[in-house]
Amino acid sequence: MNTPALHTTAAPRSLLYAWLQTLAIVVRDKGVLLLLIGAPVLYGFFYPWFYADEVLTRVPVAVVDMDRTSLSRQITRFADADPRIEVRLVTGSEHEAQQALWRGEIEGYAVIPPHLKRSVVRGENAVVSIEANGAYALLNKAVQFGFAEAVGTVSAAVEIRKLQSSGHSAQQAQASRAPVQLQTVALFNPIEGYGSFVVPAVALLILQQTLLMGAALLTGTWVEAGQHRACTTAWLGRMLALCTLGWASGIFYFGWIFVLHDYPRGGNPLGALALLACYVPAVAAMGALLGLWFGNRERALQVLLFTTLPIAFVAGFSWPVEALPEPLQWLRWLLPSTSGVQASLRLNQLGAPLQAALPYLCGLVVLGAVCTAAVLYTARPLTSPRSSRV
Repeated sequence: MNTPALHTTAAPRSLLYAWLQTLAIVVRDKGVLLLLIGAPVLYGFFYPWFYADEVLTRVPVAVVDMDRTSLSRQITRFADADPRIEVRLVTGSEHEAQQALWRGEIEGYAVIPPHLKRSVVRGENAVVSIEANGAYALLNKAVQFGFAEAVGTVSAAVEIRKLQSSGHSAQQAQASRAPVQLQTVALFNPIEGYGSFVVPAVALLILQQTLLMGAALLTGTWVEAGQHRACTTAWLGRMLALCTLGWASGIFYFGWIFVLHDYPRGGNPLGALALLACYVPAVAAMGALLGLWFGNRERALQVLLFTTLPIAFVAGFSWPVEALPEPLQWLRWLLPSTSGVQASLRLNQLGAPLQAALPYLCGLVVLGAVCTAAVLYTARPLTSPRSSRV
């Protein structure tokens, strides 16, 4: 009896052949083409558009004035003069301000307590509470900062008047109120815009997720067709093709999108290129490994599509790392984006030397090497047994 030989995919003739063949497959596969080329381009144009204003101004707010004195009216005038906020409603009822907040007419309000002026005159502590819409970080920041600046300015004027009444001159009172002059200068985000803060970090997540899903989708297709078992040369050519598209997307973001939207960039261009050289292969190898694990084209997309937001939270730029559970603080380093985002912010935005990002780059190299070795082992060709006759 003859034992049938196990099916194996014919090995491509060379690395170049495998690379060209994979690129041709990507062009013919509309789903993979959309993820690897279409999605990065669309995200690059439309994602920064939501943060085009960078800094919000004239956010509608309300003032709940329960004191109704000259001091409370001065706070209201200073709040309305602040460029961040615009006082749309002045009322004596906090309930009315809350209802306006629920209806979306305002984005926050300040509560001036009763007897505020009397407490200030007596030298007692007085608190002006601020309530803002915490669902939107930009609006919440504008409301909090706007009211804080207004109340702080009025508070400083009150302190200076008290010092003058005790015999200090105007210059002495100002020097006593602020003996050390503080001038805040934003070094790496001059306009202190939210888009300049979040988009350069999210760009690395976009590169990872699009390449990760595209590689897993393509590998799942090979598994379904029985073409995933191939020699080392074939798989290296396949992953090189995926890396080629990933590098093109990375250069597109670093070299044009950041320039188009005038985000901080170019601190260390050669370091940024070194980052892409380490980051993209790690992502491509992990995507291929996940595709082999899922073994299904649709399942790869279904699972990975919902991982973007959790990955963003553990990346370390939008959420304090110290606030994460300790297991997540360790497990997050298994994701290329964790090291990639930290290295990118140092090299491309902060202009740090390559040595400052070297631990992150080494982590990416190790992660990419482990995933590549796992892919080559998992998808190795099966040895065909010799035919035997019974």
